[in-house]
Amino acid sequence: MKKLIFLLFILASNLAFSQLNINHYIRVGETRIQIGNYVGAIENFNIVIRFKPHLPEPYYYRGLAKHQLEDFRGAVLDYNTAIEIKPYYPDAFMNRGLAYLQLNDYAKSIADYNRAIELDPNNANIYNNRGIAKISMKDIDGAIADYDKALEINPKFTNSFINRSNAKLMKNDLRGAIRDLNQAIIIRPHFASAYLLRGLARFELNDYAAALRDFDQCIKLEPQNAYAFNNRGIVKQKLEDFRGAIVDYNTALKIDPTIANAYMNRGIARENLKLPGSEEDYAIAARLDPKFVFNAKEVDSSALARARQQANQSAQNQLPAQQTQAQPDPNSTTSNNGSANDQTDAEKNTEPKKETQEERDRRRYRLTLSDARNTPGKDDKEVDDGRIQNKNIIIDLQPIFILSSYDKYSTDFERTQYYNLELETINNFNNYDPVVTISNKPVDYLKDVFKNHILYFNERIKNNNKESQNYLSRGIFYSLIEDYPNSMSDLQKAIDLNTKNALAYFSRANCSLKMADIIEQLKQSSEAITVALNSDSKQTKVTTIETVTDYSNVLNDYETCLQLNPDFAFAYFNKAYVKCKMRDYEGALTDLNKALEIETDFAEAYFNRGLTKIYLDDVEGGALDLSKAGELGIQDAYNIIKRYCN
Repeated sequence: MKKLIFLLFILASNLAFSQLNINHYIRVGETRIQIGNYVGAIENFNIVIRFKPHLPEPYYYRGLAKHQLEDFRGAVLDYNTAIEIKPYYPDAFMNRGLAYLQLNDYAKSIADYNRAIELDPNNANIYNNRGIAKISMKDIDGAIADYDKALEINPKFTNSFINRSNAKLMKNDLRGAIRDLNQAIIIRPHFASAYLLRGLARFELNDYAAALRDFDQCIKLEPQNAYAFNNRGIVKQKLEDFRGAIVDYNTALKIDPTIANAYMNRGIARENLKLPGSEEDYAIAARLDPKFVFNAKEVDSSALARARQQANQSAQNQLPAQQTQAQPDPNSTTSNNGSANDQTDAEKNTEPKKETQEERDRRRYRLTLSDARNTPGKDDKEVDDGRIQNKNIIIDLQPIFILSSYDKYSTDFERTQYYNLELETINNFNNYDPVVTISNKPVDYLKDVFKNHILYFNERIKNNNKESQNYLSRGIFYSLIEDYPNSMSDLQKAIDLNTKNALAYFSRANCSLKMADIIEQLKQSSEAITVALNSDSKQTKVTTIETVTDYSNVLNDYETCLQLNPDFAFAYFNKAYVKCKMRDYEGALTDLNKALEIETDFAEAYFNRGLTKIYLDDVEGGALDLSKAGELGIQDAYNIIKRYCN
């Protein structure tokens, strides 16, 4: 009996300890959200979900973290799960509504806000957010009613003053808008967007001096606000200070090279001053926005007025977003996700409109302009506010996986990325000294260690030159020090001694691929051809490369590896990488699908499949794959989601 009581006591203690650990992970995750460590928060909630998948809170908070990283689709999936587990969850409905709003799915957004209001009728944030969704569907009066209700609940809710002023601007109630903006500035004197909007209203009232003061103050508070520079340029252009206007347009386009009306207005200013470059500006504006497609030779004062009006409207449409504060306390969640006046034909429908080829071309052109600005440079500052989606990265596929190793006596080596049973054969044979792992991380700093391993296997081969595993091991380390000819020789010998050695074929394929890449790089440096785009001698000249690389031997070795071990996901992953190099994207998708069937948490496969889908214009599918890659730890995925999917 005493023994039974003792066992029950131990069991109860273990359960309490387990619960305590789960609560600790949840609290740490919440804290990480509060301090802006969103990636760390996702890691914490992944652990909680793994052990307690029935709890709604970890899904909700992980959704908040993804939301802050602008992974709106991933956030929606987590909010969905939280709501499935806990149907009466107003915070989840509110934030899912905001995510739908940011995905331009306004009908679903309003439906979620309606449900959230039923569950929490005294939450000003919900009314404010529903107002944004309504104004996006051109229900201006309904939006104003929601902002009124939000301000009735919270009379000092600055975002609702800002949003209501924007709605009043849309109704041409300029003085009413200015009254709201004055109130917002009294409550929050350093709110840059309030000065930006008030400047627009004063401009419409022809109070140019006051408008200039407001735009100056906005720039002082937010020096990277491209729309403030653009709007100040419009005022200067109205006052016929064309040179001053051009300076402001230049600054606006340096900050954001995708503002179509800035190109349009700069072109008009240049034409007035008879300066070169106006034709190029008109052409870029037309490519970015169809409303600027016109014959530049017909520009007159009325065209200038239309351009000014369009510039004013675009400045209102594209205000800097007031980011949702993802706090565990829903009452501290405020949101004015940009101005809700982004009016296009697609928004007249309740369902999101499918992207046309013309729209896709315009989006790609905007990305081309934006990418020129976002290329990483040596002077770039490290992003330290947790919003890693804002850092500059070079977008490329995740590299292939190879058989690698580490220095087991070092204290700073990274943990093993993946485990595969196929590695047990070679590690057991070598008695785990050295340890062979599979990884796609660089290990150049361990070359001296690997050279010692080669010396070790030299002795083993002297003692037994009939053992395939000895040649395979030495071939692996030759490859890791980039001695590919010796590596190929050893791997061939390993295969000759044992034609059933799957890892030998896998390693030989990797080695062949590395050698092919080196040859291709040599060709690129010696066979570059310079051509002009569109056969126009005046166009900027670019360098294009014509190279044909035969990857058939590489693919054959991967295929043989898979015949010997059909569950070796890394061979499928590497095959897909090679097929992407060959521009066989459909074939690459097939292989990545197979890799993910085998290894369901294969982050790199999700990442590469996401990029491949985006290239094939499946933006939605690509975004979901990148979201999963980010959830599993590949931080660059969030940057790509922001730039290519949102």
